[in-house]
Amino acid sequence: MKLPNSQALTIADPPPLRCCLLTGGSSRRMGTDKALLPHPDGGTWLSRTLQRLAALGEPITLCSGHPNHRRLAHRLQPSLGVPVVTTSEPESGQGPLHSLAHLMALHGGERLLLCPVDMPWLDERSLEVLRDSARLALERVHVADDGVRQQYLLGVYPASAVLRRSLQRWLAAGHRSMEGWLAQQAVSSVRLPAGALRNCNHPADWAAPTPG
Repeated sequence: MKLPNSQALTIADPPPLRCCLLTGGSSRRMGTDKALLPHPDGGTWLSRTLQRLAALGEPITLCSGHPNHRRLAHRLQPSLGVPVVTTSEPESGQGPLHSLAHLMALHGGERLLLCPVDMPWLDERSLEVLRDSARLALERVHVADDGVRQQYLLGVYPASAVLRRSLQRWLAAGHRSMEGWLAQQAVSSVRLPAGALRNCNHPADWAAPTPG
């Protein structure tokens, strides 16, 4: 029997996508708050990353233990053109896996495009490729790969009930390794340009030439 159009669309539509930006690191190796460093394209690392994510046209959640980061995100929202909500880290200093679990609980049933603030050369095209690749297998985790290793903090994580339970069990057992947890999941690598995925953790990294 042919379904009415409204029912057919409901079945075919994928879970909604949400961009989730992590800015809660202590920046000890950099010696200053990385999220608020000036970026050569204008603004700060935080504002530039928010702009890149907003270009995807999806809602954004900023997860940070720094109140000034959350205030800045709210001030920028009118210029971003997409809904922006902020949330505090569940426990400061516990690592990104705890933040991911918090975001999955907050946005259950959505697909979370997780992104760190310390990839200052990340470009809109790389984000589009990651987003589009994740549409090919909605139930899998899709993580960025620079050709040498997977970059777990840039990926699409379905906040399904199965993955939420798995992550909660992993954390309850005292584990904090993202790599260890992902080894138990169905994960696809998405090859992206190494320059776009370059992490910046030390002042020398930022002083180095901009990757091509």
